[in-house]
Amino acid sequence: MKRHYFGTDGIRGEANTEPMTAATALRVGMAAGRYFTRGAHRHRVLIGKDTRLSGYMLEPALVAGFTAVGMDVILVGPMPTPAVAMLTRSLRADLGVMISASHNPFADNGIKLFGPDGYKLSDEAEATIETLMDGEGGLQLVGPERLGRAQRLDDVHGRYVEFAKSTLPKGLRLDGRKIVIDCANGAAYRVAPAVLWELGADVVPIGVKPDGFNINRDCGSTATAAMCRAVVEHGADLGIALDGDADRVILADESGRVVDGDQLIAVVTGEWARAGTLRGGGAVATVMSNFGLERHLAGLGLMLVRTQVGDRYVVEHMREQGYNIGGEQSGHLILSDFTTTGDGLIAALQVLAVVAQHDRPMSEVCHRFEPLPQVLINVPTSGRSSGDSPEVTKAITEAEARLGKDGRVLVRRSGTQPLVRVMVEGEDEAVIQSLAEEIARAIQGSSGS
Repeated sequence: MKRHYFGTDGIRGEANTEPMTAATALRVGMAAGRYFTRGAHRHRVLIGKDTRLSGYMLEPALVAGFTAVGMDVILVGPMPTPAVAMLTRSLRADLGVMISASHNPFADNGIKLFGPDGYKLSDEAEATIETLMDGEGGLQLVGPERLGRAQRLDDVHGRYVEFAKSTLPKGLRLDGRKIVIDCANGAAYRVAPAVLWELGADVVPIGVKPDGFNINRDCGSTATAAMCRAVVEHGADLGIALDGDADRVILADESGRVVDGDQLIAVVTGEWARAGTLRGGGAVATVMSNFGLERHLAGLGLMLVRTQVGDRYVVEHMREQGYNIGGEQSGHLILSDFTTTGDGLIAALQVLAVVAQHDRPMSEVCHRFEPLPQVLINVPTSGRSSGDSPEVTKAITEAEARLGKDGRVLVRRSGTQPLVRVMVEGEDEAVIQSLAEEIARAIQGSSGS
Protein backbone atom coordinates (compact mmCIF):
# COMPACT_ATOMS: atom_id res chain seq x y z
CA MET A 1 0.00 0.00 0.00
CA LYS A 2 1.65 3.19 -1.21
CA ARG A 3 1.42 6.03 1.32
CA HIS A 4 2.54 9.60 0.70
CA TYR A 5 2.58 11.02 4.24
CA PHE A 6 2.56 8.21 6.81
CA GLY A 7 5.60 6.03 7.46
CA THR A 8 6.15 3.25 9.99
CA ASP A 9 5.46 5.64 12.88
CA GLY A 10 3.16 8.41 11.75
CA ILE A 11 4.20 11.37 9.61
CA ARG A 12 7.75 12.55 10.10
CA GLY A 13 10.24 14.94 8.49
CA GLU A 14 12.31 18.08 8.90
CA ALA A 15 10.38 20.87 10.57
CA ASN A 16 9.02 23.60 8.31
CA THR A 17 9.70 21.43 5.26
CA GLU A 18 6.98 19.29 3.71
CA PRO A 19 5.36 17.28 5.12
CA MET A 20 6.22 18.84 8.50
CA THR A 21 4.74 22.26 7.83
CA ALA A 22 1.91 24.13 9.51
CA ALA A 23 -0.11 23.82 6.29
CA THR A 24 0.12 20.03 6.27
CA ALA A 25 -0.58 19.84 10.02
CA LEU A 26 -3.73 21.89 9.40
CA ARG A 27 -4.86 19.37 6.76
CA VAL A 28 -4.04 16.45 9.04
CA GLY A 29 -6.27 17.99 11.69
CA MET A 30 -9.12 18.52 9.26
CA ALA A 31 -8.84 15.07 7.67
CA ALA A 32 -8.31 13.10 10.89
CA GLY A 33 -11.06 15.13 12.56
CA ARG A 34 -13.50 14.27 9.80
CA TYR A 35 -12.47 10.60 9.87
CA PHE A 36 -13.11 10.32 13.61
CA THR A 37 -16.35 12.32 13.66
CA ARG A 38 -18.82 9.49 14.11
CA GLY A 39 -22.11 9.76 15.94
CA ALA A 40 -23.99 12.72 17.39
CA HIS A 41 -21.89 13.33 20.53
CA ARG A 42 -19.49 16.25 20.98
CA HIS A 43 -16.17 15.00 19.57
CA ARG A 44 -12.83 15.50 21.30
CA VAL A 45 -9.17 15.10 20.40
CA LEU A 46 -6.27 15.10 22.87
CA ILE A 47 -2.95 16.58 21.72
CA GLY A 48 0.43 16.11 23.40
CA LYS A 49 3.94 16.96 22.27
CA ASP A 50 7.60 16.62 23.14
CA THR A 51 9.99 19.52 23.73
CA ARG A 52 11.06 20.44 20.19
CA LEU A 53 10.94 24.09 19.16
CA SER A 54 8.77 23.21 16.15
CA GLY A 55 6.04 21.90 18.43
CA TYR A 56 5.02 25.52 18.96
CA MET A 57 4.31 25.74 15.22
CA LEU A 58 2.61 22.40 14.68
CA GLU A 59 0.39 22.37 17.76
CA PRO A 60 -1.70 25.48 16.89
CA ALA A 61 -1.95 24.33 13.27
CA LEU A 62 -3.45 21.03 14.39
CA VAL A 63 -5.78 22.86 16.78
CA ALA A 64 -6.99 25.04 13.90
CA GLY A 65 -7.63 21.99 11.74
CA PHE A 66 -9.56 20.06 14.36
CA THR A 67 -11.66 22.99 15.54
CA ALA A 68 -12.43 23.92 11.93
CA VAL A 69 -14.20 20.57 11.45
CA GLY A 70 -16.02 20.80 14.78
CA MET A 71 -13.76 18.89 17.17
CA ASP A 72 -13.00 20.11 20.68
CA VAL A 73 -9.29 19.97 21.58
CA ILE A 74 -7.65 19.05 24.89
CA LEU A 75 -4.02 20.23 25.11
CA VAL A 76 -1.68 18.50 27.56
CA GLY A 77 1.70 19.98 26.54
CA PRO A 78 4.93 17.97 26.85
CA MET A 79 3.97 14.40 27.77
CA PRO A 80 5.29 10.95 26.81
CA THR A 81 3.71 9.30 23.79
CA PRO A 82 2.36 6.41 25.91
CA ALA A 83 0.77 8.95 28.26
CA VAL A 84 -1.10 10.44 25.31
CA ALA A 85 -2.34 6.96 24.37
CA MET A 86 -3.41 6.27 27.97
CA LEU A 87 -5.12 9.65 28.40
CA THR A 88 -6.96 9.29 25.09
CA ARG A 89 -8.67 6.20 26.50
CA SER A 90 -9.06 7.58 30.01
CA LEU A 91 -10.73 10.79 28.84
CA ARG A 92 -12.82 8.92 26.27
CA ALA A 93 -11.52 11.10 23.48
CA ASP A 94 -12.23 10.17 19.88
CA LEU A 95 -8.62 10.62 18.84
CA GLY A 96 -5.17 11.19 20.32
CA VAL A 97 -2.28 13.05 18.68
CA MET A 98 1.39 13.13 19.66
CA ILE A 99 3.66 15.74 18.08
CA SER A 100 7.09 14.14 18.17
CA ALA A 101 9.88 12.71 16.06
CA SER A 102 10.78 10.30 18.86
CA HIS A 103 14.55 9.63 18.84
CA ASN A 104 15.34 11.95 15.89
CA PRO A 105 17.28 15.22 16.38
CA PHE A 106 15.47 18.45 17.23
CA ALA A 107 15.24 19.66 13.60
CA ASP A 108 12.78 16.86 12.80
CA ASN A 109 9.25 16.48 14.04
CA GLY A 110 6.31 14.17 13.50
CA ILE A 111 2.63 13.52 14.04
CA LYS A 112 1.42 10.23 15.53
CA LEU A 113 -2.28 9.39 15.71
CA PHE A 114 -4.08 7.12 18.19
CA GLY A 115 -7.61 5.84 17.96
CA PRO A 116 -10.10 6.05 20.85
CA ASP A 117 -8.84 2.67 22.09
CA GLY A 118 -5.32 4.10 22.56
CA TYR A 119 -3.80 2.06 19.73
CA LYS A 120 -1.93 3.48 16.76
CA LEU A 121 -3.95 3.55 13.57
CA SER A 122 -3.93 0.75 11.04
CA ASP A 123 -2.44 1.17 7.58
CA GLU A 124 -5.97 1.28 6.18
CA ALA A 125 -7.05 4.10 8.50
CA GLU A 126 -3.95 6.12 7.67
CA ALA A 127 -4.55 5.59 3.95
CA THR A 128 -8.11 6.88 4.30
CA ILE A 129 -6.89 9.97 6.16
CA GLU A 130 -4.35 10.58 3.39
CA THR A 131 -7.14 10.42 0.82
CA LEU A 132 -9.12 12.98 2.79
CA MET A 133 -6.06 15.22 3.08
CA ASP A 134 -5.57 15.27 -0.69
CA GLY A 135 -9.24 15.54 -1.67
CA GLU A 136 -11.82 18.23 -1.48
CA GLY A 137 -13.87 16.16 0.97
CA GLY A 138 -11.15 16.29 3.58
CA LEU A 139 -11.25 20.07 3.80
CA GLN A 140 -14.97 20.61 4.43
CA LEU A 141 -15.54 23.15 7.20
CA VAL A 142 -18.38 23.33 9.71
CA GLY A 143 -20.55 26.37 10.23
CA PRO A 144 -19.55 28.98 12.82
CA GLU A 145 -22.00 27.63 15.40
CA ARG A 146 -20.33 24.17 15.27
CA LEU A 147 -16.68 25.22 15.63
CA GLY A 148 -14.65 23.32 18.21
CA ARG A 149 -13.11 24.75 21.37
CA ALA A 150 -9.63 24.24 22.83
CA GLN A 151 -8.59 24.01 26.47
CA ARG A 152 -5.53 22.94 28.46
CA LEU A 153 -5.73 20.13 31.01
CA ASP A 154 -3.65 20.97 34.06
CA ASP A 155 -3.52 17.73 36.07
CA VAL A 156 -2.25 15.35 33.38
CA HIS A 157 1.18 14.86 34.94
CA GLY A 158 -0.30 13.59 38.17
CA ARG A 159 -2.63 11.24 36.29
CA TYR A 160 0.24 9.60 34.42
CA VAL A 161 2.48 9.43 37.51
CA GLU A 162 -0.22 7.55 39.41
CA PHE A 163 -0.87 5.26 36.46
CA ALA A 164 2.84 4.40 36.09
CA LYS A 165 3.22 3.69 39.81
CA SER A 166 0.20 1.40 39.73
CA THR A 167 1.95 -0.99 37.33
CA LEU A 168 4.40 -2.13 40.03
CA PRO A 169 3.33 -5.12 42.16
CA LYS A 170 1.34 -3.97 45.17
CA GLY A 171 3.55 -3.04 48.12
CA LEU A 172 6.79 -3.01 46.13
CA ARG A 173 8.93 0.11 46.58
CA LEU A 174 12.33 1.25 45.36
CA ASP A 175 13.72 2.43 48.70
CA GLY A 176 17.50 2.17 48.99
CA ARG A 177 18.09 2.08 45.24
CA LYS A 178 19.98 4.85 43.51
CA ILE A 179 18.76 5.24 39.93
CA VAL A 180 20.04 7.46 37.13
CA ILE A 181 17.21 8.57 34.84
CA ASP A 182 18.10 10.18 31.49
CA CYS A 183 15.03 11.82 29.99
CA ALA A 184 16.75 12.90 26.73
CA ASN A 185 15.64 16.50 27.37
CA GLY A 186 12.34 15.24 26.05
CA ALA A 187 8.72 14.64 26.89
CA ALA A 188 9.27 12.71 30.14
CA TYR A 189 11.58 15.26 31.77
CA ARG A 190 9.03 15.99 34.53
CA VAL A 191 7.06 12.79 35.00
CA ALA A 192 9.78 10.11 34.91
CA PRO A 193 11.90 11.43 37.82
CA ALA A 194 8.68 12.06 39.77
CA VAL A 195 7.54 8.44 39.41
CA LEU A 196 10.86 7.05 40.64
CA TRP A 197 11.06 9.51 43.54
CA GLU A 198 7.52 8.78 44.69
CA LEU A 199 8.37 5.07 44.69
CA GLY A 200 11.21 5.76 47.11
CA ALA A 201 14.27 5.75 44.86
CA ASP A 202 17.28 8.04 45.24
CA VAL A 203 16.98 9.70 41.83
CA VAL A 204 19.84 11.15 39.77
CA PRO A 205 18.11 12.98 36.89
CA ILE A 206 19.96 13.97 33.72
CA GLY A 207 18.61 15.21 30.38
CA VAL A 208 15.89 17.17 32.19
CA LYS A 209 16.60 20.70 30.97
CA PRO A 210 14.97 20.97 27.54
CA ASP A 211 15.52 24.18 25.58
CA GLY A 212 13.79 23.30 22.33
CA PHE A 213 17.06 22.31 20.64
CA ASN A 214 18.74 19.70 22.88
CA ILE A 215 16.25 16.83 22.70
CA ASN A 216 18.18 13.55 22.11
CA ARG A 217 21.44 15.50 21.79
CA ASP A 218 24.21 13.36 23.38
CA CYS A 219 21.65 11.88 25.75
CA GLY A 220 18.77 9.45 25.92
CA SER A 221 18.34 5.92 24.61
CA THR A 222 20.20 6.58 21.34
CA ALA A 223 23.25 8.11 23.09
CA THR A 224 23.63 6.09 26.27
CA ALA A 225 27.19 7.16 27.17
CA ALA A 226 25.90 9.98 29.40
CA MET A 227 23.70 7.59 31.37
CA CYS A 228 26.46 4.99 31.69
CA ARG A 229 28.95 7.59 32.95
CA ALA A 230 26.47 8.92 35.48
CA VAL A 231 25.79 5.41 36.83
CA VAL A 232 29.48 4.87 37.51
CA GLU A 233 30.15 8.40 38.81
CA HIS A 234 27.24 8.31 41.27
CA GLY A 235 27.64 4.67 42.27
CA ALA A 236 24.10 4.00 41.14
CA ASP A 237 22.39 0.63 41.08
CA LEU A 238 21.26 1.12 37.50
CA GLY A 239 20.47 3.65 34.82
CA ILE A 240 17.41 4.29 32.69
CA ALA A 241 17.61 6.14 29.36
CA LEU A 242 14.43 7.17 27.57
CA ASP A 243 14.14 8.67 24.10
CA GLY A 244 12.59 12.00 23.19
CA ASP A 245 8.99 10.88 23.51
CA ALA A 246 9.68 8.18 26.14
CA ASP A 247 8.21 5.24 24.24
CA ARG A 248 11.52 3.37 24.28
CA VAL A 249 14.11 2.60 26.95
CA ILE A 250 17.65 1.32 27.29
CA LEU A 251 19.04 0.38 30.72
CA ALA A 252 22.51 0.17 32.21
CA ASP A 253 23.63 -2.11 35.05
CA GLU A 254 25.66 -1.01 38.08
CA SER A 255 28.90 -1.17 36.09
CA GLY A 256 27.55 1.06 33.30
CA ARG A 257 27.08 -1.83 30.89
CA VAL A 258 24.18 -1.32 28.47
CA VAL A 259 21.13 -3.59 28.59
CA ASP A 260 19.24 -3.33 25.28
CA GLY A 261 15.66 -4.09 24.34
CA ASP A 262 16.33 -7.73 23.47
CA GLN A 263 17.70 -8.42 26.95
CA LEU A 264 14.71 -6.63 28.50
CA ILE A 265 12.32 -8.79 26.47
CA ALA A 266 14.18 -11.86 27.73
CA VAL A 267 13.94 -10.70 31.35
CA VAL A 268 10.24 -9.90 31.38
CA THR A 269 9.20 -12.87 29.21
CA GLY A 270 11.12 -15.33 31.36
CA GLU A 271 9.79 -13.92 34.64
CA TRP A 272 6.20 -13.75 33.45
CA ALA A 273 6.44 -17.33 32.17
CA ARG A 274 7.61 -18.48 35.61
CA ALA A 275 4.85 -16.50 37.29
CA GLY A 276 2.21 -17.97 35.00
CA THR A 277 1.14 -14.58 33.63
CA LEU A 278 2.67 -14.91 30.15
CA ARG A 279 0.19 -15.21 27.29
CA GLY A 280 0.85 -16.56 23.82
CA GLY A 281 3.67 -18.91 24.78
CA GLY A 282 6.43 -16.42 24.09
CA ALA A 283 7.06 -12.91 22.82
CA VAL A 284 6.71 -10.90 19.63
CA ALA A 285 9.70 -9.00 18.21
CA THR A 286 10.85 -7.70 14.85
CA VAL A 287 13.28 -9.03 12.29
CA MET A 288 15.95 -6.82 13.90
CA SER A 289 16.00 -8.69 17.23
CA ASN A 290 19.13 -10.72 17.89
CA PHE A 291 19.11 -14.45 17.15
CA GLY A 292 20.53 -14.93 20.63
CA LEU A 293 17.15 -13.88 22.05
CA GLU A 294 15.41 -16.47 19.92
CA ARG A 295 17.81 -19.19 21.11
CA HIS A 296 17.36 -18.12 24.74
CA LEU A 297 13.58 -18.25 24.64
CA ALA A 298 13.63 -21.57 22.80
CA GLY A 299 15.75 -22.95 25.66
CA LEU A 300 12.91 -21.98 28.00
CA GLY A 301 10.34 -23.66 25.78
CA LEU A 302 9.08 -20.30 24.54
CA MET A 303 8.66 -18.85 21.05
CA LEU A 304 9.92 -15.64 19.48
CA VAL A 305 7.60 -14.53 16.69
CA ARG A 306 8.99 -11.89 14.33
CA THR A 307 7.25 -9.07 12.45
CA GLN A 308 8.42 -6.32 10.13
CA VAL A 309 10.12 -3.36 11.80
CA GLY A 310 7.84 -0.95 13.65
CA ASP A 311 6.26 -1.27 17.06
CA ARG A 312 2.79 -0.87 15.53
CA TYR A 313 3.28 -4.15 13.65
CA VAL A 314 4.43 -5.84 16.84
CA VAL A 315 1.29 -4.58 18.59
CA GLU A 316 -0.96 -5.72 15.74
CA HIS A 317 0.43 -9.27 15.93
CA MET A 318 0.16 -9.29 19.72
CA ARG A 319 -3.51 -8.34 19.52
CA GLU A 320 -4.30 -10.83 16.77
CA GLN A 321 -2.53 -13.79 18.40
CA GLY A 322 -3.03 -13.07 22.11
CA TYR A 323 0.51 -12.22 23.24
CA ASN A 324 1.09 -9.82 26.14
CA ILE A 325 4.81 -9.11 25.61
CA GLY A 326 6.42 -7.68 22.49
CA GLY A 327 9.13 -5.24 21.57
CA GLU A 328 12.11 -4.14 19.58
CA GLN A 329 15.84 -4.32 20.12
CA SER A 330 15.89 -0.50 20.12
CA GLY A 331 13.99 -0.46 23.40
CA HIS A 332 10.31 -0.38 22.51
CA LEU A 333 8.61 -2.77 24.92
CA ILE A 334 4.88 -3.28 24.65
CA LEU A 335 3.41 -4.86 27.76
CA SER A 336 -0.26 -5.12 26.91
CA ASP A 337 -1.30 -5.91 30.48
CA PHE A 338 -0.60 -2.21 31.10
CA THR A 339 -0.28 -0.26 27.85
CA THR A 340 -1.38 -0.07 24.23
CA THR A 341 1.96 1.14 22.90
CA GLY A 342 5.62 1.20 23.88
CA ASP A 343 6.21 2.85 27.26
CA GLY A 344 9.85 3.19 28.26
CA LEU A 345 9.20 4.10 31.88
CA ILE A 346 6.69 1.32 32.54
CA ALA A 347 8.99 -1.21 30.85
CA ALA A 348 11.81 -0.05 33.13
CA LEU A 349 9.55 -0.40 36.17
CA GLN A 350 8.73 -4.01 35.27
CA VAL A 351 12.44 -4.80 35.04
CA LEU A 352 13.03 -2.99 38.33
CA ALA A 353 10.35 -5.19 39.89
CA VAL A 354 12.26 -8.29 38.77
CA VAL A 355 15.54 -6.90 40.17
CA ALA A 356 13.86 -6.06 43.49
CA GLN A 357 12.15 -9.43 43.77
CA HIS A 358 15.41 -11.31 43.12
CA ASP A 359 17.32 -8.92 45.40
CA ARG A 360 20.39 -9.28 43.20
CA PRO A 361 22.44 -6.76 41.23
CA MET A 362 21.16 -5.59 37.87
CA SER A 363 24.10 -7.25 36.11
CA GLU A 364 23.07 -10.68 37.39
CA VAL A 365 19.39 -10.31 36.64
CA CYS A 366 19.35 -8.61 33.26
CA HIS A 367 22.02 -10.26 31.11
CA ARG A 368 20.09 -13.36 30.08
CA PHE A 369 21.94 -14.41 26.92
CA GLU A 370 25.03 -13.71 24.85
CA PRO A 371 23.95 -11.91 21.70
CA LEU A 372 25.17 -13.08 18.33
CA PRO A 373 27.52 -10.49 16.80
CA GLN A 374 25.45 -8.04 14.77
CA VAL A 375 26.57 -5.18 12.53
CA LEU A 376 24.22 -2.37 11.54
CA ILE A 377 25.15 0.23 8.93
CA ASN A 378 22.82 3.13 8.08
CA VAL A 379 23.37 4.18 4.47
CA PRO A 380 22.12 7.69 3.52
CA THR A 381 20.19 7.55 0.28
CA SER A 382 18.64 10.09 -2.04
CA GLY A 383 15.58 7.92 -2.43
CA ARG A 384 16.52 6.43 -5.79
CA SER A 385 17.46 3.13 -4.22
CA SER A 386 15.64 1.07 -1.63
CA GLY A 387 18.19 -1.70 -1.62
CA ASP A 388 16.69 -3.74 -4.47
CA SER A 389 18.95 -2.97 -7.46
CA PRO A 390 20.71 -5.90 -9.21
CA GLU A 391 24.02 -4.87 -7.62
CA VAL A 392 22.53 -4.82 -4.15
CA THR A 393 20.66 -8.09 -4.70
CA LYS A 394 23.91 -9.74 -5.81
CA ALA A 395 25.78 -8.49 -2.71
CA ILE A 396 23.01 -9.76 -0.43
CA THR A 397 22.90 -13.17 -2.13
CA GLU A 398 26.66 -13.58 -1.82
CA ALA A 399 26.57 -12.57 1.85
CA GLU A 400 23.78 -15.04 2.62
CA ALA A 401 25.69 -17.81 0.88
CA ARG A 402 28.81 -16.99 2.92
CA LEU A 403 26.89 -17.06 6.21
CA GLY A 404 24.77 -20.15 5.51
CA LYS A 405 22.63 -21.22 8.46
CA ASP A 406 24.90 -19.44 10.96
CA GLY A 407 23.73 -15.92 10.19
CA ARG A 408 21.31 -13.69 8.39
CA VAL A 409 21.12 -10.50 6.32
CA LEU A 410 18.45 -7.82 6.51
CA VAL A 411 18.32 -4.77 4.23
CA ARG A 412 15.42 -2.37 4.60
CA ARG A 413 14.50 1.24 4.00
CA SER A 414 13.94 3.28 7.14
CA GLY A 415 10.36 4.39 7.62
CA THR A 416 11.40 7.52 9.53
CA GLN A 417 14.64 8.76 7.93
CA PRO A 418 16.20 8.87 4.40
CA LEU A 419 18.32 5.80 5.09
CA VAL A 420 18.70 2.21 4.01
CA ARG A 421 19.58 0.05 7.01
CA VAL A 422 21.91 -2.90 6.51
CA MET A 423 22.04 -5.53 9.26
CA VAL A 424 24.26 -8.60 9.13
CA GLU A 425 24.36 -11.15 11.93
CA GLY A 426 26.67 -14.12 12.38
CA GLU A 427 29.20 -15.93 14.53
CA ASP A 428 32.33 -14.15 13.20
CA GLU A 429 32.35 -10.38 13.79
CA ALA A 430 35.08 -9.67 11.24
CA VAL A 431 33.20 -11.56 8.54
CA ILE A 432 29.86 -9.87 9.16
CA GLN A 433 31.51 -6.43 9.28
CA SER A 434 33.08 -7.07 5.88
CA LEU A 435 29.82 -8.36 4.39
CA ALA A 436 27.81 -5.42 5.75
CA GLU A 437 30.30 -2.96 4.28
CA GLU A 438 30.12 -4.67 0.87
CA ILE A 439 26.33 -4.39 0.82
CA ALA A 440 26.49 -0.76 1.96
CA ARG A 441 28.91 0.05 -0.87
CA ALA A 442 26.54 -1.59 -3.35
CA ILE A 443 23.65 0.55 -2.07
CA GLN A 444 25.74 3.72 -2.26
CA GLY A 445 26.76 2.87 -5.81
CA SER A 446 23.23 2.14 -6.97
CA SER A 447 21.82 5.34 -5.47
CA GLY A 448 24.63 7.57 -6.61
CA SER A 449 25.19 8.80 -3.04
